Amino acid sequence: MKSCLNFYINGAWVAPNKPQPYDVINPATEAVIGQIMLGNQHDVDQAVAAAKAAFPSFSRTTKAERVALLEAILVSYKKRYSEMAETISEEMGAPLSLSKAAQAAMGPAHISTAIETLKNYSFEEQRGTVTLRREPIGVCGFITPWNWPINQIACKVIPALAAGCTMVLKPSEVAPLNAAIFAEILHDAGVPPGVFNLVNGDGPTVGNALSSHPDIDMMSFTGSTRAGIQVAKAAADTVKRVSQELGGKSANIILDDADFNTAIARGVQSVCLNSGQSCNAPTRMLVPAARHDEAVAIAKATALQVVVGDPKADTTTIGPVVSKVQFDKIQHLIQAGINEGATLVCGGTGLPAGLTAGYYVQPTIFAGVNNQMIIAREEVFGPVLAILPYHDDEDAIAIANDTVYGLSGYVSGTDPARLAHVANSLRAGNVHVNGAGLDFQAPFGGYKQSGNGREWGEFGMEEFLEVKAVMNLATA
Repeated sequence: MKSCLNFYINGAWVAPNKPQPYDVINPATEAVIGQIMLGNQHDVDQAVAAAKAAFPSFSRTTKAERVALLEAILVSYKKRYSEMAETISEEMGAPLSLSKAAQAAMGPAHISTAIETLKNYSFEEQRGTVTLRREPIGVCGFITPWNWPINQIACKVIPALAAGCTMVLKPSEVAPLNAAIFAEILHDAGVPPGVFNLVNGDGPTVGNALSSHPDIDMMSFTGSTRAGIQVAKAAADTVKRVSQELGGKSANIILDDADFNTAIARGVQSVCLNSGQSCNAPTRMLVPAARHDEAVAIAKATALQVVVGDPKADTTTIGPVVSKVQFDKIQHLIQAGINEGATLVCGGTGLPAGLTAGYYVQPTIFAGVNNQMIIAREEVFGPVLAILPYHDDEDAIAIANDTVYGLSGYVSGTDPARLAHVANSLRAGNVHVNGAGLDFQAPFGGYKQSGNGREWGEFGMEEFLEVKAVMNLATA
């Protein structure tokens, strides 16, 4: 799919109220690869009206009917898998290997998880004379980003369908074509008209129109903390639920008894994955002060093995970042680290050697960083690692928690008691011990300015449910 010039509303592709074309750019080549149309308030009103009209009937579907619908979506998705992977790679720059193995794979992973969650979920329980019912919250508005696009679309749309909600999606205008394929997948699977709607657009126009709309019952947003604040403000006047998954500056604590070669290499690779464009990336590596230089040497050797280049090449480790705006922001923050006196271990500003076009960023490591530096406090969203020394476990915990964010944390070591103490002390929604990966049944979300909701599995579905207490008069 190269262009998407219509919006998906009430089960059909419809023309925008006022055509406003927007180019989709391949960040590897800087070439235009397609177009979308940006919507306006009228388009949002039309989509919300369709979702509102569809809610009474869809919210009353049985659990078995919704399980069958999700199973049909899974079959439909798998038919478009290769196209989805190629589209994501082309419009946001992920290596095709990563797009096939992880980016596109997040769709069926969330669908399969939702199917199992829904099959085993009880929407009603009895507590004494009180019947507790969990009912769909209503019409939902979704705003999703470009960095893991299908992951963040699927982990909202799919559990909302499982819960019995209807919805309007505004995907990122920077990488929107995968969302159009997803709309076709849902259509082909038989999602009823009006249940799922898609309107492309920018945040200030379509995003704000959704967030402030009186007929939207809930907003679910993934993106920057700055934009999340705007969504919450716009939603406040209508007192709707707002669920947010926002930025991060996750600490990766390497304890002195850890296997340094394994833990530090793993940390560098995690920062570089997806060109550093992951909100939960472990971008602050905390190492014992006495072993700082040893850690830096391992980190540098690992970073120098990262191959930056054409997303289609088999040898490529990371591709470009998504846009010139993102590239310029990262360059500014790298320069800030240099200006603040952090030690530039490798990388730096400018394109990697041998590349003359595309938004490619050099894998960059700073050593001797203190937690007050800009590169330790701001989310860079690029392949940039800050290495900070600490004196003991409590010092490491204090540094890790000294941030406005709280999405993820990481800790490596061998002593189970120390690992548990550090993990339990981190003010973060997710903590990974010794390289443990994500679990689709575990809740994903953060503390503090990293957000206020949870996604994935049962916790994700419950974001879209209201709790009703039905008090019954006891009978003899």
